[in-house]
Amino acid sequence: MKLDWEGSAQATVIPSRRFEIADCDLKDVVANLSYVSDSLKTARNVAIVVVIAAAVYFLPNGGRAASTFEALLWVAFGVGIGYLGLRVYRENRVALHGLGDRHRGLLYGGLAGAVFALTARPRMWRTGAGELAWFVLAGLIVAALLAVYRHWRAY
Repeated sequence: MKLDWEGSAQATVIPSRRFEIADCDLKDVVANLSYVSDSLKTARNVAIVVVIAAAVYFLPNGGRAASTFEALLWVAFGVGIGYLGLRVYRENRVALHGLGDRHRGLLYGGLAGAVFALTARPRMWRTGAGELAWFVLAGLIVAALLAVYRHWRAY
């Protein structure tokens, strides 16, 4: 019981601090569990990599399996790049058609030339003439893409 200023008795209810402390403890426990969960996930991922490395090293034809897996990863990467190119094309279709036939052809030719130059570089750099041709090709590609960029910015 508590007396107020006028002298009348009034009952006061003191809220239990037990629930607030329990809530804080529960939050701390959840935060700690999350940290432990992240640590266990990291340990699990490291263990998976170690098991795969051990399989490649100790199993017969492990190198062949690793090469096959690497090839699958490269195919997936190529498909992802192709899908990205498709999305960029679809999002910028109006701008691409607004370039006109000449500059659109320069753009596509420059992109194809860049892919060719990147894939042919190791073979072209085996000789001096091939290396010179590669740099000339790279210069032509940059000039074509720069012409397209200037035309695009001229609007």
